[in-house]
Amino acid sequence: MSDLLSRITIDADQCGGRPCIRGMRIRVQDVLDMLAGGASAEEILTDFPYLEPDDIRASLAFAAASIGDTGVIAA
Repeated sequence: MSDLLSRITIDADQCGGRPCIRGMRIRVQDVLDMLAGGASAEEILTDFPYLEPDDIRASLAFAAASIGDTGVIAA
């Protein structure tokens, strides 16, 4: 899981310090909102071709770790 979490970056000067995907201006929350809204991973990857399948898995892993007992350290 640590490999996945290394895809999540937090920069105070980007997106208000919210967790983002690989330093890009797409937030973990954006990916989670799309999934919660019913979008499939394939649809997200088609709409955002710069994302990779592991970016979606990383967003889910980050969310799971954030609400669990696991400490989350973003790269």
